[in-house]
Amino acid sequence: MAGKRVALWGWGREGRAAYDALRSRLPQQALNLFCSAAEAADAMACGDPLLAIEHVASGERLATFEVVVKSPGISPNKPEALFAAANGTRFIGGTALWFGERAHDGTMARTLCVTGTKGKSTTSALLAHLLRAAGLRTALAGNIGLPLLELLDAGAQAWVVELSSYQTGDVAASGARPAIAVVTNLFPEHLDWHGSEARYIEDKLALVTRARPRVAVLNAADPRLAALQLPDSEIRWYGDARGWHLRGDALYRGDAFVMDTSALPLPGRHNRSNLCAVLTALEAFGLDAAAMAPHAASFQPLPNRLQPVGTRDGILYVNDSISTTPHATLAALEVYRGRPVAVLVGGHDRGVPWDDFAAAMRTQAPRAIVTMGQNGPRIHALLAPVAAASGFALQAASDLADAMDRARASLPAGGVVLLSPGAPSFGAYKDYVARGRHFAQLAGFDPDAISSIGGMGIA
Repeated sequence: MAGKRVALWGWGREGRAAYDALRSRLPQQALNLFCSAAEAADAMACGDPLLAIEHVASGERLATFEVVVKSPGISPNKPEALFAAANGTRFIGGTALWFGERAHDGTMARTLCVTGTKGKSTTSALLAHLLRAAGLRTALAGNIGLPLLELLDAGAQAWVVELSSYQTGDVAASGARPAIAVVTNLFPEHLDWHGSEARYIEDKLALVTRARPRVAVLNAADPRLAALQLPDSEIRWYGDARGWHLRGDALYRGDAFVMDTSALPLPGRHNRSNLCAVLTALEAFGLDAAAMAPHAASFQPLPNRLQPVGTRDGILYVNDSISTTPHATLAALEVYRGRPVAVLVGGHDRGVPWDDFAAAMRTQAPRAIVTMGQNGPRIHALLAPVAAASGFALQAASDLADAMDRARASLPAGGVVLLSPGAPSFGAYKDYVARGRHFAQLAGFDPDAISSIGGMGIA
């Protein structure tokens, strides 16, 4: 990018990491930054005379740059981005910069990428945990909370990279071929960013269809993944008798029993399915996965993912704030089947359909469902006839505090208040972490004690 007209778009942690990376490589390069007025003060604190800051990223202004490095949360389908791209501007992300700099021979032999609608963070963290248990100096970075560009000049024996649907295309755009790419599952999500369900699926699968990993680790139980054909990659399946799979709580490799998983710190069958993905990836990496499987017992679960924050007055509070799809909420409810549960659902409305959830509630409803947030009224209207027929309590709340009061009032001792919104937190909260912290605080627990993700970086 030396000598080109270059701009940055966005100044969160990813944007700052991209700036630092560009400045380390191109100390004399003039850069423009498009960011909000609130972010500008932090950017100005860099004291960089070669950094010009603007607040309005119009299509016409973006089109004056040859390259725009954008933060992952900014959709390339925004009208201003489409206009600039049509006029020759190249948009890339920090993920593409990291992969592009490291992929000198095309294939990145030590890099394991993980994506999927749900389970990608737990899968990534568990994969890094077991690689470290095998004695490998391992990096854990990406969408999990540590931008790759913050580790641009670091070294590791294995790189575990979590990728959101905003970033998978960046890997393909970089020209890099990951050694291993894991896809856990596919459900509709982020439709506002991608524009349609079909485009979301296409963008998500770019990690295996366009980046052409040496080995693609795929969930055989997911119909979209099971139908994939990848002529440029070896496919290794998990989730059925061909490889690592579960029979009840029993973990099998083919027909060979390996261990009982019921005591592992992986709540829910979907989380133990993530263990099958991890073990398949370890085998593809050349390790003895069966020997490493018992080390899952020492894994520290991630916050905001079916996280019990504590019991107060006989009620258990469970923080599943990471739940941003109705399918994730269904999986959470399955974990607590058999106990009286009041589930809190709703948040930012991305247009994701709740019809499958409503259908499941005809036979699998908890004691109470409390709706809230922007899409709360839409969910409530969909569930109202189901509640009338099935007999579960359905209430509408004005906010999280009101929802928790209503949930508590509907439960006996021994019940569970489950925050599993099935929708993003935007609007009411900065992110799902802030929502989870507020949930813990409202329940009477220390939010700092439930918020940190361990294991990121290199160890």
